[in-house]
Amino acid sequence: MSVRKHIPNAITCCNLFSGCVASVMAFNGRFDLAMAFIVLGAVFDFFDGMVARLLRVSSPLGVQMDSLADDVTFGFAPAAIVFSYMKDVLYYPSYLGCIAGLIPYLAFLIAVFSACRLAKFNVDTRQTNTFIGLPTPANALFWSSLVTGAGHWIFNLNAGWVLVSGLILISSYLLVSEIPMFSLKFKNFSWRCNKTRYIFLVVALPMLFLGYLAPVVIITWYLLLSIVLYLRGTRP
Repeated sequence: MSVRKHIPNAITCCNLFSGCVASVMAFNGRFDLAMAFIVLGAVFDFFDGMVARLLRVSSPLGVQMDSLADDVTFGFAPAAIVFSYMKDVLYYPSYLGCIAGLIPYLAFLIAVFSACRLAKFNVDTRQTNTFIGLPTPANALFWSSLVTGAGHWIFNLNAGWVLVSGLILISSYLLVSEIPMFSLKFKNFSWRCNKTRYIFLVVALPMLFLGYLAPVVIITWYLLLSIVLYLRGTRP
């Protein structure tokens, strides 16, 4: 039995393991560590496909494993972060009564729509050079960054629960939307073929100095640029 063909799947399993740990950290209120393990999972997710292509050992099994791992790391783990934050941290006005205890469960829409997004990606032949809808890793990084970096600010808002609930609905829609979003894969380094990517990177690089908030700002910039291109009818 060739060990080589199992290397990409082993990396995918590391992604899944990272997502499991991130979920535990989320339920324990350690949002910073949960974010760290989601980032680690994203690193493994990047390398499993790369290694599979380099070793020429891609397989249907690997594709299915990748999707299952991604739904844990980039679907359930961020949902667990948002659920724990909404349940244990956010303030709810008294007039909501017993409904307040149900609102945090909206967070699990993130996991549901992430699963839909991943299933759609597996059967959608259009998504080779661009994405259709928000990629799940970007969505997961957005939520983990928002709670970790801006959770204290949202807590001080009288309607913080409204903001978070609204963002859950918006991000769930974006995951399965038909909005084309560019990928960061470079086939060459020419300006003509990669104008959008270069503009994105030049603006995004200074944002890295924002610490925990960097993913929120960068992904918001990514969304805005993708939507502007979509509305203008410009190919990413």
